[in-house]
This record gives sequence, C-alpha cells and structure tokens, in this order.
Amino acid sequence: MPPHRPDPLLAIAADLCRPVDPRARAPLAFPLVCTRRLPSCIGLHDIVDALRAALFPGYFCTPGEAEDDACSQSLAALRTAAEHLPDQIARGFALAATPDTEPCARADEITREFLLRLPHVQAILATDAQAAYDGDPAATCREETIACYPGLRAVTHYRLAHELHLLGVPLVPRMITELAHSETGIDIHPGASIGGSFFIDHGTGVVIGETTIIGNRVRMYQGVTLGALSFPADGNGNPLKGQPRHPIVEDDVTLYAGATILGRVTIGCGSVIGGGVWLTTSVPPGTRISMSKASRHPLG
Repeated sequence: MPPHRPDPLLAIAADLCRPVDPRARAPLAFPLVCTRRLPSCIGLHDIVDALRAALFPGYFCTPGEAEDDACSQSLAALRTAAEHLPDQIARGFALAATPDTEPCARADEITREFLLRLPHVQAILATDAQAAYDGDPAATCREETIACYPGLRAVTHYRLAHELHLLGVPLVPRMITELAHSETGIDIHPGASIGGSFFIDHGTGVVIGETTIIGNRVRMYQGVTLGALSFPADGNGNPLKGQPRHPIVEDDVTLYAGATILGRVTIGCGSVIGGGVWLTTSVPPGTRISMSKASRHPLG
C-alpha cells in the first residue's frame, strides 16, 4: 500500500476556521460555523418568491402543481412561507445573540404576526403599481408594472422586509432587500420609511439609506442617492448606529436621474430636484432645482 499522505487541504481548512480579528490582530473564533447558522439567501429567495405569489395571485407561481383559482394559489404560497420563514427568523435571532431564550417560539409568533400584515402590504403595493402605471407613459397596464418593473420588485422586497424590521427581526430584513439589490440594482434599507404610491422608474443605482423618510406620491429615477454626509462617532471613534442621518422627502416630490441628497435635510412637498443635482441643504415646499440654471425657485 502507498504511504499515507496528509491532506494538504486540511491545514488550509483549519486556518480558515481561525480567522484573525482585523482590529486586535489576534486569533478570533469564528462564531458562524456549526454553532450558529446564518439565515439562508437561497431559502429567503424562495420564501420571498412565495410571498410575491401570495400578494399577486396569478402573476407569480410557486413550485408544485398549479392551483385552480387565485385563492388556492395564494393559500399554497402562504403555506410555503409559513412553513419555512420561522426557521430563517430563528437563525437571525440566534446569530444576533439576543437574550431571547426561545428564539424558535418567538419566530413562530413573529411569523404569524407578519402574515397577518400581508393584506396591509398588498394594499400599499397596489398604490405603488398604480403610481408606476400613472407615472410611465410606456406602461400599457398595471399588470405590466407588477410583472416587469424592477422598481416595483425592489419595493415589494422592501415592504416585506420593512414589516419584519418593525417586528424586530435581526438580519433577515436586510438580506431580503439585498436580494432585490442584486437583482435590480436598487438598494433600499429595510429601516427606511416610505409612504404609498411610490414609484422608482428604471431604478438602477438608486440608494435609500436606513433613516430616510419618504412621504406619499414620491417619484424617483435611476441613480438617485438618499444618503448620509458623515457618520457620528462615539468617544472611541466607532460610528453610532441608528442616528437620523438621511434625508426627509415630503409628499409629491420628484427626484430626477442622478440627484444626490445627503444628510438629514428636508425636501419640501411638491419640490422637483433635477438630474445630477448635489444637495446638502433643506429646501422649502414647491422648490425646483436644476443643474442647467443652478438656481432654485418656487413653483407657480
């Protein structure tokens, strides 16, 4: 028999399981291996697909035998989500190391509450679909905006994730919005607050930060950034989490392609911010700002 040779991959695997803390330059136990399982991107993708099928019966389908009517389709999709979502929520709580002693029981409770909120989510998404149809001359029907528009897909992910965020679920909401980000190029943090009749046209490159507040009937185009100017830090130089640092966009505002609005500033209701504008100060209601004129003036 040939002599036994050590597996060269074994040493590499051992090193990979002992990563180094980049701050302390010391060995750091890897907490995610075996003892703590991350929520699954693949699992969440399937769950969100099921939820979309439940919210828009007849537009999207879940794997398995086709159902005869819309209610049966929605019920089958809801059962899929109800079966698999608690495990993903429990993983999020376990990873976040919360003091909760029964994450699985809490995950079941949160899932029930989340599913009860779906009719409310659907009602808001109906206003978003109408806004997309009303706001785009190329749209032939509301059904087209639901089936095809990346903006509505990203907003659907966001509205689902936002409800989980409000219910205090760690990590899972962010993973859901990042799934949409990877598919559409639209980056919406689940902590943002967004009113009804919201329309993102084209969408690629849109960024909406965690503490952004957006009112009703707001329209934005590709490349819009609602971001932060700087990050407040504590005495040790670490960024303070959750501080209001993103814009407030009031009702009936239009933000054209490439507009960048940074900091906790307010864009007054009915304002129009032109393409390519860089803005770090608040503007009153009814303001128009354009790059070509480099000026602002009230509407009317």
